[in-house]
Amino acid sequence: MKTKAIRLYGKKDLRLEEFELPAIKEDEILAKVVSDSICMSSYKAATQGADHKRIPNDVYEKPIIIGHEFAGELVEVGAKWQHKFKAGQKFSIQPAIYYEDGPVGVLSAPGYSYQYIGGDATYVIIPKDVLEQDCLLAYDGPGYYPASLAEPLSCVIGAMHANYHTKPGSYIHNMEIVEGGKMAILAGVGPMGLAAINYVVRREDRKPSLLVVTDIDQGRLDRAASIYSPEWAKENGIELIYLNTGNVEDPVAKLKDVADGTGYDDVFVFAPVSAVVEQGDAILGNDGCLNFFAGPANPEFTAKMNFYNVHYASTHIVGTSGGNNDDMVESLEMFEKGLDPAGLVTHIGGLNSVIETTLDLPNIPGGKKLVYTHKDIPLTAISEFKEKGKSDPFFAGLAEICKRNNDLWSVEAEAFLLANAKDI
Repeated sequence: MKTKAIRLYGKKDLRLEEFELPAIKEDEILAKVVSDSICMSSYKAATQGADHKRIPNDVYEKPIIIGHEFAGELVEVGAKWQHKFKAGQKFSIQPAIYYEDGPVGVLSAPGYSYQYIGGDATYVIIPKDVLEQDCLLAYDGPGYYPASLAEPLSCVIGAMHANYHTKPGSYIHNMEIVEGGKMAILAGVGPMGLAAINYVVRREDRKPSLLVVTDIDQGRLDRAASIYSPEWAKENGIELIYLNTGNVEDPVAKLKDVADGTGYDDVFVFAPVSAVVEQGDAILGNDGCLNFFAGPANPEFTAKMNFYNVHYASTHIVGTSGGNNDDMVESLEMFEKGLDPAGLVTHIGGLNSVIETTLDLPNIPGGKKLVYTHKDIPLTAISEFKEKGKSDPFFAGLAEICKRNNDLWSVEAEAFLLANAKDI
């Protein structure tokens, strides 16, 4: 089976290549990738090369396939796994794999560590590492793109589950956000922030009574409010407030005022900016938990923290990176129950657009860049479909479909793309 894939050879050395996949072994599965969502983590991997902790030192001799937020169909199942999987099943993958190898554990991941599996490819071989760790997950929901976005949503789910709170006189940590509490998501209208808003409001088991989402870009805030409106949140029992802290003289005072002066139980920081971290620390209430969600590229990144409050107000901090298998399962279940992550997607492209998009990702505005790996499509913002449609019937069709869906991506738009876009 030949595959076309984006392979990493070293720092900023990405190449679109066609090559032969080996025949699968009895403990492997051949799969067709349909969609991949390009993540900032792939940008970090592409720029760091072998210096990245998950990329092998011999990557120049044995290049890896990048991309880790992907979905598709199983094509051929090795004998060892035929009791659990079958050809034609749709799938998603939990990419963070940990397994024991002697006295030292190994942390690897599709999209970083393997020659024959990654999201930016037409066909891949799912190795035994993924299968033995139960990281291949069947998906029974509509379309493919939700399964591609299951991984980023699982990161949000993991963060919510990782927060904790205490009781005076007890050393027991009660995991999770505070039921009926006050929550703030700072720098929270990027793609991951939007995923968090969607998840928090739709949760059935636990949710805050107040959710304040901040940013300094009014356009991004307005877009978020148009997708996840305060009225919709109110129908689900949450007071949702969008706040532009760039227009406020004293953001900390304003955030505290919104919370009636008591501070916040759960604060999530979605940007690796010292000032935002310090703002989050300053608005914590008694026993408040700050979750530093945004992964910095700089290993020397620091921010100040009020240790008087750590001692006397029991404030504390956690950090999460990715979700586990349970979080991925919950993510997929949320999609199957109707949660649609389309609000995260702002751009569509084909495999041909991956290299340029990945290496320039920090400079491309908007949310998630969704790639269909069997197609040849320039990276295009959904907001540009209408203009491009004036000269291209393909984009005209996409523009019409998206207009019917609140200018968002959809299963209908995806089906149209798969049927009409040029093959790679």
